[in-house]
Amino acid sequence: MKKHLKIFFRALVVVNILLLGTTLYGQEEESSKDLRPVRNMFESSWLLDNQSVLVPVKGTFGFDILHRFGVIDGYDNFFGLYAPSNIRLGFSYVPVDKLMVGFGLTKFNLTWDMNVKYAILEQARIGGSPISLTYYGNMAIDTRDKEKTPYLNDSDRFSYFHQLILARKVTDKFSLQVAGSLSHFNTVEAYINSDKEIEGIMKNDHVAVSVAGRYKVGPWLNIIGNYDQPITEHKRNNPNPNISFGIEMTSSSHQFQIFAGNYYNIIPQQNNVFNKNNFGDSEILIGFNIIRWWNL
Repeated sequence: MKKHLKIFFRALVVVNILLLGTTLYGQEEESSKDLRPVRNMFESSWLLDNQSVLVPVKGTFGFDILHRFGVIDGYDNFFGLYAPSNIRLGFSYVPVDKLMVGFGLTKFNLTWDMNVKYAILEQARIGGSPISLTYYGNMAIDTRDKEKTPYLNDSDRFSYFHQLILARKVTDKFSLQVAGSLSHFNTVEAYINSDKEIEGIMKNDHVAVSVAGRYKVGPWLNIIGNYDQPITEHKRNNPNPNISFGIEMTSSSHQFQIFAGNYYNIIPQQNNVFNKNNFGDSEILIGFNIIRWWNL
């Protein structure tokens, strides 16, 4: 675990240097500072399969509809569109500046999640912080009937997710973010070893990193992409990386993203730890996110 954490932090340092390697000298030349956050670093709180660095303004109420079709596997399931799908309905609210709280229900394993998101730093327009830094975390619970689960105790149903998201609006059109995450499941698959001891096939804790970006091609149209890389190595059932890319159409209160990728789950810890779809084997599916905001 220590080895993985060292790799993770080194990766964050490298990306941080790349993100900060812009014209800071030019900012020092400015005769005045504008410490207001940059506008429209990202359009939505979601960026494909991950959270973006964005926390909306105080008083924003959000409703999310996230949908993943089945793997594109031929005409019988109409190229995945009629295959078993996964859906999440979520709600969020920003009660105070920089803090968003929310909850949602996902079809897979009837998973309820409660989440929190806090903007630690916000990139300033002139001077001030050259980056944005946001924390995102959740607690999820599998609420299926006991007969349909392998759990012995109620506490086995819980999982947790922690993520730090570092981002920079590099140009007026291009924004980039990198994130490191820690997923934890109270129980994982196990077996009885030769010494008749219970030994985990997978570790309870899992470290991963992701890189995502947005390129603005028009007033309401963006190209978006994302890559997720697992770092923790398990004895068996190691998850596959995720590649996703698509387009985003936005208005002042709506964001619509449609994309292709190989993540089927929506809860981030389930994606990071249990993804079996392999992009290289064309195990790809279509997904879309619809986000609606109201200012209360």
